[in-house]
Amino acid sequence: MNLDHITQQYLELFPGDFSGNPMQRQTPKVLFSTTEIAQFENPDLITSNEKLAEKIGLGRTEKQEDEDFLNAKALPEKMKTYATAYAGHQFGNWAGQLGDGRAIFAGEIKNANDEKYELQWKGAGATPYSRHADGRAVLRSTVREYLMSEAMFHLGVPTTRALSLSFSGEKVVRDMLYDGNAAYEKGAVMMRTAPSFLRFGHFELLSAQGETQTLQQLTDFTIESYFPEIDLDSPDKYAEFFKNVSERTADMIVDWFRVGFVHGVMNTDNMSILGLTIDYGPFSFLDEYDLNFTPNTTDLPGRRYAFGNQAKIAQWNLWHLANALFSLIKDESKLENILNDFNTNFWLKHDQIMAKKFGFDEVREGDDDIFTTAQQLMQDLKIDYTLFFNQLETYSENSDFKVHFKDVFYSRMTETQLEQLKEFLVLYQNRLTKNTISKTDSLKLMKANNPKFILRNYLLFECINELNDGKKELLNKLTIALENPYEEICPEFSVKRPIEYDGQTGCSTLSCSS
Repeated sequence: MNLDHITQQYLELFPGDFSGNPMQRQTPKVLFSTTEIAQFENPDLITSNEKLAEKIGLGRTEKQEDEDFLNAKALPEKMKTYATAYAGHQFGNWAGQLGDGRAIFAGEIKNANDEKYELQWKGAGATPYSRHADGRAVLRSTVREYLMSEAMFHLGVPTTRALSLSFSGEKVVRDMLYDGNAAYEKGAVMMRTAPSFLRFGHFELLSAQGETQTLQQLTDFTIESYFPEIDLDSPDKYAEFFKNVSERTADMIVDWFRVGFVHGVMNTDNMSILGLTIDYGPFSFLDEYDLNFTPNTTDLPGRRYAFGNQAKIAQWNLWHLANALFSLIKDESKLENILNDFNTNFWLKHDQIMAKKFGFDEVREGDDDIFTTAQQLMQDLKIDYTLFFNQLETYSENSDFKVHFKDVFYSRMTETQLEQLKEFLVLYQNRLTKNTISKTDSLKLMKANNPKFILRNYLLFECINELNDGKKELLNKLTIALENPYEEICPEFSVKRPIEYDGQTGCSTLSCSS
């Protein structure tokens, strides 16, 4: 590995606390605090993403010191590790200073194409921002993020990515459902990467503290580093920046809807300034289609972050980012227009992606009624979201629809419900006749936008249990499947959730500690 190529520009550019003091505290007027990794005594590398390591310029794991670095056991000489400070709104309420409580930065690295990637451990120890916690991570949460972030990447969804997954060699105490039943679990650590881990909350913190000069410095840095389409000399560059963040966020949420992903905890501190899916906690893909579904037990009964609310919450979060940037933009009407455009643009893009999922050549008049009818049908009949579109690809007028769709339902269908499905299929077939593209091209659109494989929670649950028993077979098999989500590499995974996992703790329902 090219560990000597890792730089730490963030430490040079912004005000920070270099004391190395791990005491959990408020750190006003700084954007980071140096902090040490745990230096685990007996970690064990479970798997590493060698292709990704080469892509970002880090290189392959070849020596023990490379493995020690990934495992948060030992560092190259002179490397200063650090955690960043940010704030945020959690479940709709201002939470004040938060920061990297389980994440510690190694720095950043550039590849041969001069593309920059930040490197960050998760679960490598306490930081000043750990908020009365230990900064460790358990195996189940680490496996979930490692696999899901890679699954999302291969689905074509903007996301942070995973470099390595390791046992930490420690036992960690966690109260999985916050119900007073704390227990020891295997500890783990992962290294993840992204062009940047900057969040809405970084900007909110500086705004709340009245640090306008540092806010401007951070925003200029972000524009110059990650938004090359914006003219740095333009008087409107900050408004353009907010507009770009809004557009990237809309694109990300549209992709979540396309594949049926529910983030579960869309606090402003969990929103990437680059429009990346970040901080995988109580997430889930949809099994049965349900706009009110939330996998997060902490989000009950209000269901603030339910599947169908994600666009609305993204706009709410953007409104608070706009407030944070107001001292730079100083134009309320521009900000309001951008926020209003988010809703318009999101639903335009949503309908365009739904048209592709159904194999339509374009969004035509009346298609929104078809989308709404289909969504209501899937919700009322408890139809598996992914399998429904997979079966739609091979459906024809000559198919016996009762047989063709028999494996997509999560409950027994009445004759009335089957008649509803039949009526929709007639409506759908009639719409296909209006296409100006061939049936072959229509099918290509569907295949490119409807995954055959999604990383369902029950599969993650089984994988975690196997790893706890020292087995890697399912991990390896899931890795192959998630790298080829639009192909039926492992048909045994392309099935609805087995009934024995209905209501299973750690599978159907999870907490924010997941």
